[in-house]
Amino acid sequence: TGAHDAGPAASTPPAEEPAPQPAATPEVAAASVSAVDRLPRGKGMWIHYLERAEGGDPAALVARATAAGLTHVFVRLGSPKTGFSGKGDLARLLPAAHAAGLQVVGWDFPFLDDPAADAARGAEEIAYRTPDGHGVDAFTADIETGGEGVNLTAAAADAYGEGLRRLVGPEFPLIATVPKPTVARAYPYTEVTRHFDAIAPMVYWLTGDPVADVVKSIDALAPLGKPILPIGQAYDGAVDGWPGGAPSKDAIARFIAAASSKGVRGLSFWVWHHATADQDER
Repeated sequence: TGAHDAGPAASTPPAEEPAPQPAATPEVAAASVSAVDRLPRGKGMWIHYLERAEGGDPAALVARATAAGLTHVFVRLGSPKTGFSGKGDLARLLPAAHAAGLQVVGWDFPFLDDPAADAARGAEEIAYRTPDGHGVDAFTADIETGGEGVNLTAAAADAYGEGLRRLVGPEFPLIATVPKPTVARAYPYTEVTRHFDAIAPMVYWLTGDPVADVVKSIDALAPLGKPILPIGQAYDGAVDGWPGGAPSKDAIARFIAAASSKGVRGLSFWVWHHATADQDER
C-alpha cells in the first residue's frame, strides 16, 4: 500500500602568479550547493494534513518533532483534485520550523492525467514564500500506481519529471516517492525517477520484516544511482485491511538500524497522526 491520498571538465593550469580572487558572497556560496547536498538528512515524519498533527499547532508540532530527534517533516501541499491546498499550512508552519532548524519538505500527489499541469502546480508550491521569505527546503512527488487512481505510464511520469525539473531548475532538491520494489509489481522506476535527485521508497513492512524489506528495497533501487531515502511504517496497517496494530518500538529501531547500515543519509516515517509516544522514542 502507499495510500498517501486517503566526468569533470579538464582544468587549465594556473598562471605562475594568479591574481587574487574576491571571496565568494553568501549568494554565490549558496548557489554552489548542489541539489543532492541539500537533500534532507536524519529522521523525518510525514504529515497528511497539518490539523491532524498536534491539532495544527505549529509550536506544539515543532516541540514534539525536536524532542523526537527529527530533522525534517513532509507536508502535503496539493493534488489535481485540490490544487495548491497547503498554502495556509506552509504559512503557519515554515517560520516556526525554520526557527527550530527543522527542514520542511513539500509533497504533492500528481495523478499524471495532465503531467504539464501537475508539474506547474509543483513549481508553484516550490516557489511559494511566506511574507517573511520562508519556502520549502525540498519537494517530493508521491507517484503512486493505478490502484491509487494515477495514470501511471512511463511516458507520463517522464514528462512530469522533465517538466518539473525544467520549471524549478537544477539546484532545487527533488525527491521521487515510489512504492517499494516487489517482484509482483511492474513499475517504471527509471522513468519516474530520471529527473529527481533522490528516491524515497515506501517501505511499509506490514506483515513482513522491517530489516529484510528495507535492505531489499535499497539494493533493488541502488542501480538507479541516486540516494535512497526510505520511508518506514509508523501507522496501523488495519486502515488498509492488514492485520491491526501499530509497529512496535523494536520494529522501528530495527528499520532505522538496517537502513543506516546501508549508508542512507536520511529516512522518514508515515504518518504523524498514527505515531505513538513509544515510537517517538526511536
